[in-house]
Amino acid sequence: MKYRVIHETRYLYSDPVSLCHTVAHLAPRNLPHQKVERIQFVIDPSPSAYSEHTDIFGNTVSYFALQHPHDRLAVTVASIVDVKIPAVPASDALMPGWERLRESLRDPRSQGYPDFQLFMLPSPHVELSSELAAYATDSFKPGRPAEEAFRELMERIHNDFSFVPGYTAVSTPLHEVLRHRKGVCQDFAHLAIGCLRSTGLAARYVSGYIETLPPPGKEKMRGADVSHAWFGAYLPGRGWLEYDPTNNIVPGDRHVTVAYGRDYSDVVPVKGVIFGSGSQQLLVSVDMERLDAYPA
Repeated sequence: MKYRVIHETRYLYSDPVSLCHTVAHLAPRNLPHQKVERIQFVIDPSPSAYSEHTDIFGNTVSYFALQHPHDRLAVTVASIVDVKIPAVPASDALMPGWERLRESLRDPRSQGYPDFQLFMLPSPHVELSSELAAYATDSFKPGRPAEEAFRELMERIHNDFSFVPGYTAVSTPLHEVLRHRKGVCQDFAHLAIGCLRSTGLAARYVSGYIETLPPPGKEKMRGADVSHAWFGAYLPGRGWLEYDPTNNIVPGDRHVTVAYGRDYSDVVPVKGVIFGSGSQQLLVSVDMERLDAYPA
């Protein structure tokens, strides 16, 4: 599936800002199942400095600075991305229970060690707790194959929690999400990651987009799409397996991947520091358009 993705972030300042330093994670990744055919990064007003680098997780990070007064800032990234359903190695019907997986992750001789070790530790938005481990217990029964447990954990979060925009904030701790059973995709991804890490497994945060479709007979509104998040679980010999608890699906060719991290703090779309007084208004618009349905 081929998509045109336009992600626009606008800041409106009540008083002029004299200086800003900003970093952004907005460039989709090139992956075995995902190819970025074209990307355009537009900053208005034009920045005084701009550079790109690759972070420890392999994400493209853009840095820019505006060193002159400005009362607005618009960051627009337009990309064309070709996505295929990820190829996953065939399952082994005799795959051992998840406890064997946990033991292998502790073994320095395991494939991928120590790359996945970072994803077994606490991170700014993912705490490790007995409470999270207890929630995971129903999925991680003794002797159960890990992949079955991953999928059921995704399904349980989808069924047990209500999607309620605005109920939580980025700073809402996981124990509150677990208690109130409400949140958004970011919370559900963090929750699954916390459950897996508290069980002794490796899990990472995935940021990106998902194609949304309008109701039958209705036209799709521009800017109606949003950033999305899901999680990946590590399985030696098979790599990272991804799950979307918000929609209770295994990501396929409707998901566009932007960045990987320990949690949201590693992959914030746009963040920075400004020098000035007054207030600011943030406006974000995402449009994901399927190109396969149109003539070349």
